[in-house]
Amino acid sequence: MAQHSEQEILEGLGEIIDEIAGVPAAEVTAEKNFVDDLDIDSLSMVEIAVAAQDKFGAEIPDDRLKELTTVQDVVNFVQKSQK
Repeated sequence: MAQHSEQEILEGLGEIIDEIAGVPAAEVTAEKNFVDDLDIDSLSMVEIAVAAQDKFGAEIPDDRLKELTTVQDVVNFVQKSQK
């Protein structure tokens, strides 16, 4: 599987979050907090995680989701799990 760059993951997450939560992809930046800044609830986070797994081939266990509070956290997690 091809490695995705940080920028590709960020853009991909933006598209996923736009589709699932209706947050414009342009507003999805690395420092944003899912709950506080993007107003994404836990159910939507699960959907986002599943979509990210499909898109990037990175397994995100449900029990780790609560630790991934910012967009950057997910980008880092996906990058690590691609290796």
